[in-house]
Amino acid sequence: MTRHPIRSLGRRLSLWLALQSMVALAMVCVVVYVTTLLAFEARQRNALADKEMQIRHLLSDTVEMSDAEALSHRLDDFLIGHQDMKLTLRRADGTRFYGAIATVPNHADANLRVLKFAVAAPTVDSAPLHAELRLDTRDDRLLLSRIGLTLLAVALIGVAVISASGYALVKRGLRPVRDLVAQTRQLAADTLHKRLDGLAQPEELEPLVEQFNALLARLERAYDQMEGFNADVAHELCTPLATMVSGTELALRKVRSAEELQDVLGSNLEELHRITDIVQGMLFLSQADRGALARRVPVFSMAALTQKITDYHEGELADADLRLEIVGDAQGEFDDALLQRAISNLLSNATRYAQPQTTVRVEIQELDGRVRLQVINLGGTIAPEHLPRLFDRFYRADPSRSYAVRNHGLGLAIVAAIARMHGGEPLADSKDGVTTIGFSMLSNGRRDGPISQETVT
Repeated sequence: MTRHPIRSLGRRLSLWLALQSMVALAMVCVVVYVTTLLAFEARQRNALADKEMQIRHLLSDTVEMSDAEALSHRLDDFLIGHQDMKLTLRRADGTRFYGAIATVPNHADANLRVLKFAVAAPTVDSAPLHAELRLDTRDDRLLLSRIGLTLLAVALIGVAVISASGYALVKRGLRPVRDLVAQTRQLAADTLHKRLDGLAQPEELEPLVEQFNALLARLERAYDQMEGFNADVAHELCTPLATMVSGTELALRKVRSAEELQDVLGSNLEELHRITDIVQGMLFLSQADRGALARRVPVFSMAALTQKITDYHEGELADADLRLEIVGDAQGEFDDALLQRAISNLLSNATRYAQPQTTVRVEIQELDGRVRLQVINLGGTIAPEHLPRLFDRFYRADPSRSYAVRNHGLGLAIVAAIARMHGGEPLADSKDGVTTIGFSMLSNGRRDGPISQETVT
């Protein structure tokens, strides 16, 4: 795809700087030109007005003079040194009293400024004279045109100089951005631990550097989690697969009876069920991570829903010599299938780690539009450093992995995902041998697209 020049930040800034300088210089030139023009026009009007007053004064001093020739001499003397100014006096009948015939004004001539006024006649019995005072403004107009051309040339040169210097300044000003680009080119999957150096960057770029470094930190954590996740998945799948392969190889080394082959197939079937649970759990978590929301249907009794789930755990609880108690109740709009799965995972987790002959208590509370469900059991205390990671995939607080055969490490991760899908969060606490694990949810919400049946079974 062809890159348009306007997409370049440097060119865009240089272009705007050139346009702004052009507009600014043009405005300055126009102001100077108009100011000069108005000053010339004011000077011309003042000159005509001054001459008018002087002519009136001159004629008023010669009212008693009857010698027209002497008057003409005095007017000629008055106009000496004013070659750009002409005076014509006419009688009431239109005949010329003073002034050359060739000085009849051409009103279409833009270079003449004409002032007409009436003055007293040199004799008492004569009618007033009509005076026309003409000022030739060609010199002013020539000077004004030169000033205009000079201003235009200065403006063009100024725009060129400002544009060139502006482009250089913009290019230099964008050097920190190019430095950041050079630093980002050095980043790769194996160098996510590096951070952008913002010490030499201007303060306008500091927020960008900080946000980018924060993004790198999140990417590094996500990449580490993904690497750990891949290793955990490989480990969890390799164990049942290795068991199946070894068992099958042993069965094929010699002739086996039908009962022995049935035992091998039964063992392989258990491992296949374990692999299926891991795969289905991972598919569910993958869909939850992509932002899937829970289907909202009315649930009128959380306690009744929990009791329904405990019926499936009666045998497991009896084998562990545990009692079950449900305290509290709540109602709202939830995905009942997902809730059953979350409660089942919490009960299975509590059954594995609770001390025999103790009570597993399920507490349900509703407050301010949120529902909290917690499963409390008495057993070993979980270290504080393990609590934040209990809901990570394949994470086990027990380093001996004594329950690895029955527990694939996704139960609490699925609980946390179900809580997030209901607008809530997981909860975990362990003190003095009392461990509390559960989650909170919004009791109602907008009804979004339902999750497919495969992900909730």
